Amino acid sequence: MDRVAEKRGKPENSRLKKEGWLMCLAIPSKIIKIENNIGTIDVAGIKKEISLLLLEDAKVGDYVIVHAGFAIHKIDESAAMESLKYLRELASI
Repeated sequence: MDRVAEKRGKPENSRLKKEGWLMCLAIPSKIIKIENNIGTIDVAGIKKEISLLLLEDAKVGDYVIVHAGFAIHKIDESAAMESLKYLRELASI
């Protein structure tokens, strides 16, 4: 059993590992502050600094998808709200 699987209580030959179900969720994040290509985002009250170097026209109030500390894609507010609604529903199951 590998250490990660051991910590999670799953054997290394678990269905998750076999079928490749491990993934990163793209959670929409709202930009609340920008200073020198560094944005501060808010995700459900949690604030984090991210790089905006990969986006040309990011503005305060925009919703973005973040990967590895970089905003990689802007999404419109209605799509962000819909995604956040579904994520909240999944979290309550």
